[in-house]
Amino acid sequence: MTTKFSSILVTGGAGFIGSNFVRYMVNRYPQYKIIVLDALTYAGNRENLQDLEGNTNYEFHHGNICDKDIVDQLVRNCQVIINFAAETHVDRSILEAGTFIQTDVVGTFTLLEAAKKHKIARYIQISTDEVYGSIEHGSFSEDSPLQPNSPYSASKASGDLLVRAYHRTYGLPTLITRSSNNFGPYQYPEKLIPLFITNALENQPLPLYGDGKNVRDWLYVLDNCEAIDVVLHKGADGEVYNIGGGNEMQNIQITEMILKLLEKPKSLIKPVADRLGHDRRYSVDISKIKKLGWKPRHNFQQALEETVRWYRENESWWRHIKEKQEEFKKFYRDYYKI
Repeated sequence: MTTKFSSILVTGGAGFIGSNFVRYMVNRYPQYKIIVLDALTYAGNRENLQDLEGNTNYEFHHGNICDKDIVDQLVRNCQVIINFAAETHVDRSILEAGTFIQTDVVGTFTLLEAAKKHKIARYIQISTDEVYGSIEHGSFSEDSPLQPNSPYSASKASGDLLVRAYHRTYGLPTLITRSSNNFGPYQYPEKLIPLFITNALENQPLPLYGDGKNVRDWLYVLDNCEAIDVVLHKGADGEVYNIGGGNEMQNIQITEMILKLLEKPKSLIKPVADRLGHDRRYSVDISKIKKLGWKPRHNFQQALEETVRWYRENESWWRHIKEKQEEFKKFYRDYYKI
């Protein structure tokens, strides 16, 4: 039976996946009140939600999930928490692991404590397939052991284990989703697809790790939004659901597809030293969530074309980040050394 709710707190709702999900929910469920809490760190951008301002079923709050006071204030008025808030970039976690532990572990703990205190009807932790580690053949199921290989994935796995513990110990109605690599509009241009699209548009080098043969499963962000919606309404308490797009490709393949769509030369590809602890291949089995009635519905090629089109048509959005944010420029220069 499908469960319905009146008020949902979405943490990290001004980020990439979070803002796409908030927009999806505000438009799909006008009867739901969607309340956003976001710290607006470098990757959070209130402009991502600008088109929702004025909607009666949407409100925004600036704050950190580690702040017990604001979390308590908002949670007491909500039935559901969906936690997108996280530090997510593997490269950054290699350089500054502490901020990942603070947000992904302490922040999750703060939300769980508030959820327990106010008897939340449902708590959903948005996680990642990276918690399983790398797999040479086959696919990870929800019962596969967690073997994270980066500070980022370790921090997300730690948050997942806290969520599991709060369900088992306190009976908190929790769920966890673990999705493969998302792509689409509003993605901060430090991740592979938006970085390579925007660099190509500027005729700048595309820094490709190692031999470029690392494999990722690509999931269009709107498919992920629909999957989380299904888990929210139909998922079973205490369960984990893998979400994948079924589009496993090597990084070099994705790179060449982007260059072809933009009619740019392959000479823009610049091999760089491989990432420390770089996972070779991710792959998740999604048969469990398919039983709830979900499957990815966007064609990968068309979704990539739409994503490229979005970055072409929204140059001011990403150019502001890449040219105006000293933080972005410093990280890009220091990390890739190009």
